[in-house]
Amino acid sequence: MTAAKPESRSEFTTLEATEVTTADGVVFTLRRLAAADPAAPVVLILPAMAMKARNYLALAKALHAQGLSVVTADLRAHGEARPPLGEHADFGYREMIEVDLPAIVGAVERLFPHAPLHLFGHSLGGQIALLFAAAEPERVAGVTVIGTGTVFWYAFGPRRWFEALSQIQWIGLVSRVKGLWPGGVLIPAPMPGGVMTDWSVHSLTSYYRVRGTKRRYNDLLKRMTLPVLAISLSEDVLGPKSNVDFLAGRMPAAKLTHWHVDENSTVTHRDHFAWIKDSPAVGAAVAQWITTGAVGA
Repeated sequence: MTAAKPESRSEFTTLEATEVTTADGVVFTLRRLAAADPAAPVVLILPAMAMKARNYLALAKALHAQGLSVVTADLRAHGEARPPLGEHADFGYREMIEVDLPAIVGAVERLFPHAPLHLFGHSLGGQIALLFAAAEPERVAGVTVIGTGTVFWYAFGPRRWFEALSQIQWIGLVSRVKGLWPGGVLIPAPMPGGVMTDWSVHSLTSYYRVRGTKRRYNDLLKRMTLPVLAISLSEDVLGPKSNVDFLAGRMPAAKLTHWHVDENSTVTHRDHFAWIKDSPAVGAAVAQWITTGAVGA
């Protein structure tokens, strides 16, 4: 698994920044590009597993060029978030959805009080975006996800059933025993143990059985009526179309638009990470959907 080459860190750090501290003491740095129109939609970008917010600078600039405001935020224990991985108490999906995102979204609401909020999530960031939106739909105008599908083993198709079961459950087992995933099979970068445990339980059962929560996230997804743009990529082996379609099927009441990016698209890089190289095309299509409800790429 090879991530796209990040944009210049020095350019990313010149963006306007606001720090947000959660109730349990985690500090996030939100970086933003504000549109000229204070009422223009604002897009909050949430990264993929083990990715950093700075990797999405090109996407942020592309969305901003279309007249939207944009905010980036790292996931807990990644990028500019403090404390870093290794100095952090273990955590899982619940902390990201029920502690981090309310604080981050609250800050975005204060920065852009007249703007409707759209979430853009890549892979794990997309799962977190959808689950937060399902739980707190009054705070969200719409959700775009890319490379975000269920990791339920069955959705990968018969040829990959053994691979999905064995590798993801091995990651879950190691994460439970060690308290973290040190990197290796499938996910080369270190990850918090609780996140990978929740991830592996979802892979085994297809349900979001998040440790420590009182919410029934699958029921919330089923009832969610928000607009959702689900983007799948023809060369994505980590979040293939079958998995994106399966997750979309868990949102029957959502106003769903599905854009499958294939060889007929203006996007030439179509794997789980390389699409970022085509941020201008992706950004233009997403901005069009946010403002008109249609995708023309």
